[in-house]
Formats: sequence, structure tokens, C-alpha cells
Amino acid sequence: MATRGARRASRRGRLAALAVPAALAGLLLAGCGAEDFPNDPRIPAPIEVSARVDSERVQVSPNKFGAGLVNFTVANLSGSPVRFSVTGPTEGSTVEIQPGAPDYLKMNLKEGTYEASASKAKIRPATIEVGPERKSSQNELLEP
Repeated sequence: MATRGARRASRRGRLAALAVPAALAGLLLAGCGAEDFPNDPRIPAPIEVSARVDSERVQVSPNKFGAGLVNFTVANLSGSPVRFSVTGPTEGSTVEIQPGAPDYLKMNLKEGTYEASASKAKIRPATIEVGPERKSSQNELLEP
């Protein structure tokens, strides 16, 4: 009877001794990945563009930049609610902006000529020139 217990214990010991290296080998193989991976450049960093709508005209600053993601900050300095729109190869608009209030418009602009306008007919539109795509933001520090 004592020998049976010793045999069981030695089998358990051998199984445990085999399981540990097998588990370690599995972990090592799982940690290995492909040696080749694409290092595609990142998209250009978004730029901030200010737009001002008053009772006479729309002003955009800067009005010339490269294609890519653009964040418009629009200030309505007119006396009535307006809707700010950008039309051209890519189009977008804000909701109605109340007088004295700001709004934001995010667009991915392609190369071309755009018109930034307000919904009121009397307000003169601004022209925006979008050139070739801006360079990648690869290897640039993250901005806060």
C-alpha cells in the first residue's frame, strides 16, 4: 500500500515537471510577433482656423493652408443668428449660431478652392485656398 501512494506521487511530480516547461514554451511562442510591420506615416496634425462673421462679411484666418483635418472656430459678431457654411470639393456647415456666440466645425478638406459663407444674403463670403496635403505629423511630439 505504501508503494501505491509513492507511485501516485511520482506520477504527479513527473506531470508537474513536464507541465512547467510546456507552459513556459507556450508563453515564449505567444510573445513572438511578426518581425515585419508597416510603419505608415501618421496623418497630418489638425490645424486651427478662426472664422469671424459680422454684419458685412465673413473673415477666415488663415485663408491658405494645406489639405487635411481643419478645426474651424466660428464667432458670430453680427446682430442676428447665422449658419456658417464651407462649400467646395468638401462641404459642411454649423447649426444656427446665436449672436455673440461661438461654434465649431471640424472638416477634412481636400485640395481646392472653398467659399466660407453665412446664411444671410447681405454678408459677403470669404475664399479659402487649400493646397496639397500637409506633411505627416510623424516623429513630432504630441501636443497638449
